[in-house]
Amino acid sequence: MTAQQDALAARFEEQRGRLRSVAYRMLGSLSEADDAVQEAWLRLSRSGGEGGERVDNLAGWLTTVVGRVCLDVLRARTRRAEDLIGEPVPDPVAGRDGAADPQAEALLADSVGLALLVVLETLGPAERLAFVLHDMFGVPFEVIAPLVDRTPAAARQLASRARRRVRGESAAPEPDRDHGRQRAVVDAFLAASRDGDFEALLAVLDPDVVLRADTGAGLPGPTRVVRGAREVAGQALAFRSMAMFARPALVDGSVGLVSAPGGRPAVVMGLTVAGGRVVALDIVADPVRLGGTRPAYLDG
Repeated sequence: MTAQQDALAARFEEQRGRLRSVAYRMLGSLSEADDAVQEAWLRLSRSGGEGGERVDNLAGWLTTVVGRVCLDVLRARTRRAEDLIGEPVPDPVAGRDGAADPQAEALLADSVGLALLVVLETLGPAERLAFVLHDMFGVPFEVIAPLVDRTPAAARQLASRARRRVRGESAAPEPDRDHGRQRAVVDAFLAASRDGDFEALLAVLDPDVVLRADTGAGLPGPTRVVRGAREVAGQALAFRSMAMFARPALVDGSVGLVSAPGGRPAVVMGLTVAGGRVVALDIVADPVRLGGTRPAYLDG
């Protein structure tokens, strides 16, 4: 590399963590997020970083490139939506190979929770882009508008519609953000699952709890959805054998569970806790999506 290329690469690395966060919220897939960030680097390196505004505002230029790449991915998903069943479960951020990397830790620390990511999956591609870029990352509508072929006012309306959808879908009680209270509920759920105690499971599950599970698609896609405390408790009893190997861990910034018989993660479960009960369980047991996962286990 030349000195100029080295400098450009260094500037890009400064932005990598933020770009990965943007792409993950857009796509709900860690591997696809990494691909989108890599594509942004390829486009930047081919350009040599030349071209006025992109030099003065590299972060903004890269964010719009990642947004455009993610929009293309989301539109491709929409075209094949008829092949999918159920609500997709985003990739859980439970630590992966290289998790000691500050960028990976930043993604975990800055996570918004699996429950919100699932809601984002219900948005159309343009709505999701406008909401994520503006509401989560502060990108002006004047910048978003060309990405979705709309005026700034129309882009603002996209974000507004998405915001109403997110609020409507998130009508459940506000998730508890305190890790100590989360841990108490998760421990109770795990104990009841291990003991096969149906009544104890009912006590810890919200009556309207939703379980979403992906056991083998490679990317967020076909899932099984179960609703209601009695039905979910029945599924938790079926989880009993895996519960014996489960340990509390940080999953997308909240207390969840990772079951790793033989030391290899086989199930990652994100639990959303509100009002002292579990209101949502998002499970990934797809070995492709869990490849390279190195859980951030909690002590005790």
